[in-house]
Amino acid sequence: MSADSDRPDHGKTMIARRIPSILPDISFEESLEITKIHSVAGLLKQDSPIITTRPFRSPHHTISATSMVGGGRIPKPGEISLAHYGVLFLDELPEFHKHTLEVLRGPLEDGNVTISRIGGSFTYPCDFMFVASMNPCPCGYYGSDQKECTCTPQAISKYIGKISGPLLDRIDIQIEVNPIYYEKLGDEIETENSQTIKERVNKARKIQLARYQTEKIYSNASLTPKLIQKYCKLDKPSKEILRIAFEKLGLSARAYTRILKVARTIADLEGEEYLNQNHIAEAIQYRNLDKKYWKN
Repeated sequence: MSADSDRPDHGKTMIARRIPSILPDISFEESLEITKIHSVAGLLKQDSPIITTRPFRSPHHTISATSMVGGGRIPKPGEISLAHYGVLFLDELPEFHKHTLEVLRGPLEDGNVTISRIGGSFTYPCDFMFVASMNPCPCGYYGSDQKECTCTPQAISKYIGKISGPLLDRIDIQIEVNPIYYEKLGDEIETENSQTIKERVNKARKIQLARYQTEKIYSNASLTPKLIQKYCKLDKPSKEILRIAFEKLGLSARAYTRILKVARTIADLEGEEYLNQNHIAEAIQYRNLDKKYWKN
């Protein structure tokens, strides 16, 4: 799960829409599961008997809580289940109804959602990557050195306050997108293409599949507290960095475990068997957005 925050028109939405292009190759079992969900929802196309690409769902901010998690007289999968094994992208996060956002907390933690009706209960899987973007205030220029913010402190507080602490705590990676200046647009900068990144991601996924073949899980995201102790062992310098961050940033127990999962993934992407202080430090850097804008 990740969130981007900064000024308007800085490419946040474009970045989010490119994420599926660097996700690991989809397995046959994943394809079958995704296809079943879309079939139940009545969204399976006749010319596509099986879905072979990871879903990317981007519902409008007017979506109801029922449409998000699923339901109705005859319960059908919601957006979170339609995004199973793919990406759920919420653009302009504070524009969504607060109740709609709050109902995400349980599914993000559990990986499934249960809908109860008089006729019985229905459980749908919803193991998705949650991606969101937002501006730091209604006008988008709070804290900017380019343009003065026109929002009142009350307006900023109300806008930011739509995102609750418990929901924010479930977002593993929080990145602030910096502005692109005109002078930089013409620069020839070497960048990796999606295919190159995806190859590295696929290697990391294979490492995780091999590591957890006896644990009944498939990725670092599914690590339990007990498995974290087993597979995310820290040396003394790494423990000290994490201790300082925990105390200074006021991290929760959930944030602590999520930092370790992210650090484990960073190490896997680098092909490193053991975690070191660089992996921990990088993972901590992805958790400071809430302390910059959500100070209380």
